[in-house]
This record gives sequence, C-alpha cells and structure tokens, in this order.
Amino acid sequence: MDLSIVIVNYNTKKLTAQTINAVFDTTHKIKYEIIVADNSSDKGEAYHSDDSRVNVIENVENKGFGYACNVGAKIAGGRYVLFLNSDTIMQEGTLDKCIEYMDNNADIGCLGIRTLLKDGTLDHGCKRGFPTPLNSFCYVMHLDRLFPKSKLMGGYRMSYIDEHQTAEVDSVSGAFMLMPTTLFKESGGFDESIFMYGEDIDLCYRVKLMGYKVVYYAEGLMIHLKGQSGLRTKNPVVIKHFRDGIRVFYDKYYKDKYNFFVTFLMHTAIDLRYYISLLRARF
Repeated sequence: MDLSIVIVNYNTKKLTAQTINAVFDTTHKIKYEIIVADNSSDKGEAYHSDDSRVNVIENVENKGFGYACNVGAKIAGGRYVLFLNSDTIMQEGTLDKCIEYMDNNADIGCLGIRTLLKDGTLDHGCKRGFPTPLNSFCYVMHLDRLFPKSKLMGGYRMSYIDEHQTAEVDSVSGAFMLMPTTLFKESGGFDESIFMYGEDIDLCYRVKLMGYKVVYYAEGLMIHLKGQSGLRTKNPVVIKHFRDGIRVFYDKYYKDKYNFFVTFLMHTAIDLRYYISLLRARF
C-alpha cells in the first residue's frame, strides 16, 4: 500500500463523497486506501460507504480535528499518510505525482500542494511561514501586501514564493498534509490540545525540529471549497478555536524566546483579532 488518505467527516456527507470520488477519478498509478474518521454530531450527515477502498471509523468522539486525524492514522497501512479536508477536489494525477516526488526526496517530512480557492485564487494557507512576532506584525499591518516580494515583510504568507514554484517552506495547510507514516507516528501526531486551527503549523514545526523539510509542491493541485467543511468560519465557536490554537502555538514555541513585553503584545494582538472577528461575524 502506497498511501493512506485520512478524511475527517463532520456533518459533511455530500462534500466527503465528492472529495472521495475526486480521488477515485484522478488517481491511477498508486495503491491507496481511504480512511474516514466520522465525528458527525448529526447522524443524518454521517458518512457510509460500501466501497472496499474506503474504511469508515464511526462515532469518533468529537475532540477536534487533530484528534480525529490521529484516530484515522492509527489504522493507516500505507507507506505515506495524507490528511485531506472533506471540502477539497483533487485534480488529475496529483496524488500519483506527489508519491513519486516523495519517493525521490527522502529528506521531506511533510508535503503540501498548490491549492486554489473556488474563485481560482491561491489559498495562502498552502505555503506559510511560522507566526513569529515579526511575521505576525507584518501580516496584521498588511505590510506583506504592500511589499509582497520582500522576505522580511512577506514572511507569514511567504508571498515572495511564486505559487508555481516548488520550494521549502515553514508550514503547509492541514487541508492537504502528506507525510511518511512512520515519521508521523514518531512525531507523536497532531497535538490534541489544539481543537482546530493551528494544529497543522504545530506539526510542521515539530517535523522541522526532527531535521526534515516541509515542502510546497507546486506540481500538485487541488481546489479547496474553504469554509464548507465542519463549522462555518463565521461561527463564534470556530473563531474562538482559531484564537486558542494560535495562542497555544505561540506559548508552546515562542513564549520563552521573547521577553514579557513581546509576549504581552502578542497575546493582546491575538485577543484583539478575536474580538474584531466576532464583531465582523455579527454584521
């Protein structure tokens, strides 16, 4: 088995079916299995399949995205494991090319691909820098938009890397994360203290600490119907999880590297963005 694809289904039965069918239609050269970790709160949206290529783990306790991914990865039989969002549409030959690329580059610990939104623009989460204080400041102040080619100003979105250019990056999106299965297990998997949002950055950080590369692979392509998997992005619960995830990541890796004043500013900025996002969601 070359690849185990882990998909979390949270009340997105039709989207999950669409994602799985796209994998079937576009993948021809590798042997793979699909594992669906179903933690739906609405049993009418639970995913079921009679296809032998699909293994559904039913009634997974809803402890967050990372927890469900870890549950699915425990039974993965492939040399590689791919964590794939249920609101994605794979494009022709992408998974075949990704496995070949990983086989030819043993120093890669995690691979992401070129990901487009429904309108054809790049989903910038597919290649990101870590949210250091400098990167966060430049991102919040929109300096990356003013100076997109600057490595200093564009550090968070890595806007200086052309979307058609394969390159080493800090992190890739949890919507598509391809890793050697043994490495994923050695890393400890996703941090289950992060309910959702930030768990992908956290895992990439640990992959790099282990001495492996995180790579944005521009030859792979998928569509991300962002905001349709799980809870809506304007949901106050989602906004809170985003705030909490970023704060956990900062405190875990940067709090001891910077003085109290920098940490105070970071916590304040994270909380301020949280309250602004809540206000925007109401209007």
